[in-house]
Amino acid sequence: MKKIALVSANNYQNPYIIYPIGISYIATYLNEKMPDWQLGFFDFNLGDYEDLAAFCRNGNFDYIGVSLRNVDDTNFYEQYSFVNHYRKVMQVIRQNSRAVVIMGGSGFSIYPDVIFKELAPDYGVQGEGEESMRQLVSALEEKKDPTGIDGLVYARPDGTVAINPHKQYISTLALNVEPDKAHFYFEKSGMLNIQTKRGCPYGCIYCSYPIIEGQSVRLLDARSVAENIKELKNSKGIDYLFFTDSVFNIHKEYNRELCSLLIESKVNVKWGAYFTPHNMTYQDMELYQKSGLTHIEWGTDSLSDIQLENYNKKFRFSDIKTQSLNAGKLGIYHAHFMILAGYGETDETLNETYERSRELGKTIFFPFVGMRIYPRTRLYDIAVREGVISPDNNLLIPEYYVSKNVNMETLQDRAHASGQKWFFQGEESPELMERFRAKRKRGPLWEYLMY
Repeated sequence: MKKIALVSANNYQNPYIIYPIGISYIATYLNEKMPDWQLGFFDFNLGDYEDLAAFCRNGNFDYIGVSLRNVDDTNFYEQYSFVNHYRKVMQVIRQNSRAVVIMGGSGFSIYPDVIFKELAPDYGVQGEGEESMRQLVSALEEKKDPTGIDGLVYARPDGTVAINPHKQYISTLALNVEPDKAHFYFEKSGMLNIQTKRGCPYGCIYCSYPIIEGQSVRLLDARSVAENIKELKNSKGIDYLFFTDSVFNIHKEYNRELCSLLIESKVNVKWGAYFTPHNMTYQDMELYQKSGLTHIEWGTDSLSDIQLENYNKKFRFSDIKTQSLNAGKLGIYHAHFMILAGYGETDETLNETYERSRELGKTIFFPFVGMRIYPRTRLYDIAVREGVISPDNNLLIPEYYVSKNVNMETLQDRAHASGQKWFFQGEESPELMERFRAKRKRGPLWEYLMY
């Protein structure tokens, strides 16, 4: 029997240990489409390099898929890179296996050519990987030319790296989270991540989601998602979920259908998600709450309309205020994730954000300082044009766009002076969070920072 191994290389656990949902979806897809193949699974949250070496030696795999979730911690103050860890992962695999190595995941998809050169897999897949990986393995088994496959990353004969675009995506998504694998993560983190849709139609200047998932929105079958949630609850007691969609409230009709199914099923789970502060009525929020919504993470970025325009956001402060106060009225915990000192920021726009934060009621703010520059984004073009980075910078080492028109020395003090709860990266107490988790608290722990 032919064998494929899937390796989740992520071992970063701050602030939570994260279930490797991408690998899980690929596994369920390959199990359905390639039932004669045996799948193995290695997770760096459960093992180390020595364990990986033994896994590769004993597995005798024909193909090994390696998923890279992130390339760094996206923390301006720390700027910790994961690339050396990934380099070691590849070294261990090569020393202990003759398998064809296929690399993918969101981290790889942002830098497909750069990471391909750095880590030297045999092939890569950028973006949505389920069908591309199936086609690649099938082509190699049948000794056919794979170079026309959507999303394939490979070396041309002259040594340059080819990156195939995605001409089409999987039309019907019915992918499941496996309860047995998910239970460990739920017990460790108090939540489980699951997806309802892929793709992001928005054009925020800094964002890599459209690069990773594409701009066309694809919906997972709502009934299948609801059934999967019911299975997770009934078989393993998993009763808190976090929807990892780039933005949950992209598609009103779909969300209404899914939430109605959850209500009808009486599965009684709680959930949270990333939201944009527009494209949602008060009645929608009420319906979501009835289906289990307890936590909203707003992708707010700024409370200055000037900055929202600079970031190419589709909403303005009036939308943010309406939605934030609606969430407060319904008793839904909600946090605003912010970008300070990004493109176009001045002390005036920053002070406006701090002042307006007082108008949003009982909430919490998590600011990121500066904007992480990713290739193939509008921010990249701006940074090159302004001389912030050189055109030949591959950005594998984190680079940040930080406005020169902001007094960085007083940035945090001004935030705290607003009287609202602003938590900069590193200011949360790990000991406090650990105590809450030890008490088996479910859901995002930032809820407890609000008091």
